[in-house]
Amino acid sequence: MRQFTAVVNPTAGGSQGAAALIPLARLLREAGAEVEVEYSRGLEHARELARDAAGRGRVVLGVGGDGMAGCVAGALAGTDALVGIVPAGRGNDFARALGLPTDPAALAQVLLHGEPRKVDAIEVESAAHDRVAVLGSVYAGVDAVANAHANASRLLRGAASYYLGGLRAVAMWRAADYRVTVDGTTYRRKGYTVVAANSGYYGFGRLIAPGAAVDDGLLDVVVIHDAPRPLFFAVMNELKDGRHVRRPQVEVLRGREVRIEADRALPYGADGEVDAALPVTARVLPGALRLLA
Repeated sequence: MRQFTAVVNPTAGGSQGAAALIPLARLLREAGAEVEVEYSRGLEHARELARDAAGRGRVVLGVGGDGMAGCVAGALAGTDALVGIVPAGRGNDFARALGLPTDPAALAQVLLHGEPRKVDAIEVESAAHDRVAVLGSVYAGVDAVANAHANASRLLRGAASYYLGGLRAVAMWRAADYRVTVDGTTYRRKGYTVVAANSGYYGFGRLIAPGAAVDDGLLDVVVIHDAPRPLFFAVMNELKDGRHVRRPQVEVLRGREVRIEADRALPYGADGEVDAALPVTARVLPGALRLLA
C-alpha cells in the first residue's frame, strides 16, 4: 500500500487546497494508506518538504494549483520519487493536460492503483543563473503581466480573475522586440508573448500549444506576433480550442532548449508563478518525473 505525504498550499484558489484534501485523504486512509499532511510557507519550503518526504520513500502529493504542482514535482525531477497531483487551485492546467479527475473518489483510485507515467519537466534558468524545474510552461510577455494581475486579485477568482487580468495587461501593452533562440537558432520577432510549452494548457484552460505532449522530449514554442488589439483579442478567444495556431500572426517552433530575451525587462512566469524578468532559458528534461496519472 502506498504511503503519502501531501504538501499543501493553504492559499491556493482561496484556501481550496486544504479543503480539497479532506475527502481525498479520508478515502485514501479508508483504503489502508497512510497520509501525512505538510503545509508549506512558500515555494522553497514546499520543495524542502517534498525532498524530505521522497527521501523517506513516500509518494509526494502536490496539493494546490499549477504553481504548487510544478514546485513539488519540479523539486523531484530527475529522481526515482513517485509524485501525485491533487488539483485544487485556480488553473490546474497540468492536471488538465494529464486528464486527472477532480472527483475525490476517482482521484483516489489513480493515486492508490495508477501506474507511474514518465513525463518531461522544464529546467528554468534565470538571468542570475538560478535553476528550478517546473512542469507546464514558461511564458514571457502580456500573459505574464495578466497572470500577475490575476494572482494579485482579492475580489475575483478562477476564470474571472484571469479575464480581468488579461484586459488590464492588453490595455497597457506595448509590443516587445524578442530574441528567441531555439536549439542554437535565433529568431527576432516583435509581438505579445513567447511561450515555451511542455503542456498544451496554461492560463486557466487555454490551449496555447495544441501540439504539445508531456512525454515527447520537446518544447513547443508559441510566438504571438504584433497585431492590432481587436485581432489579438480574437486570437485570445481562439485559445479555447487551439484554433489560433492557424493564424499567420501565430508561429510555433519546437526544440529542446529555448532562450527568451527582449528589448526590456519583461516579466516571465512559470507554472502560474511570476517573480522574475527576462532573459530566461528553458530546457526540457526528458522523462524526468515519475507521475501517477
